Amino acid sequence: MIDIKKLSKQYFVRRLTQKDAQQVECLQQGNPMYYKFCPPAPSIKNVLNQMNALPTGKELRDKYFIGFFEEEELIAVMDLIEAYPNQETIFIGFFMVSKERSGLGIGSNIIKQCLHEIERQGFSFVRLGYMKGNLQSENFWRKCQFTPTGIETDNGQGIVVVLEKEL
Repeated sequence: MIDIKKLSKQYFVRRLTQKDAQQVECLQQGNPMYYKFCPPAPSIKNVLNQMNALPTGKELRDKYFIGFFEEEELIAVMDLIEAYPNQETIFIGFFMVSKERSGLGIGSNIIKQCLHEIERQGFSFVRLGYMKGNLQSENFWRKCQFTPTGIETDNGQGIVVVLEKEL
């Protein structure tokens, strides 16, 4: 079990619930570029679906749909799947920083702190995917030192490029 409160030294981290769906939707609406590559567009219904979406073989207890808060303000959202695709790996299914905080190094700092803590909690790898052609996502994850695994899959909306980082 991941101790999510330790994923950031600067921000308060907690699981997001249905009550947070509107805040998540507002944060997502500030990032329209992402949704050009990865529909559907933000909505309360889609946020609620995202909160419960799981890869095959995983259960809700393995999922951490979390928010990073500065006081009451939601500044970033992350979806983590524990022990996926194997016991040594954490999967980041989604990560987004608010439009107001984007481009300031906050996202990179959150990822750096999370990776450090995930390693401290006993995991060896972090894996994620981005939609091929989304240069903003590709550049961000490469800046965070994730490298291509060579795996590319069609998810019905486009090609997902899988990246990984050894901790």
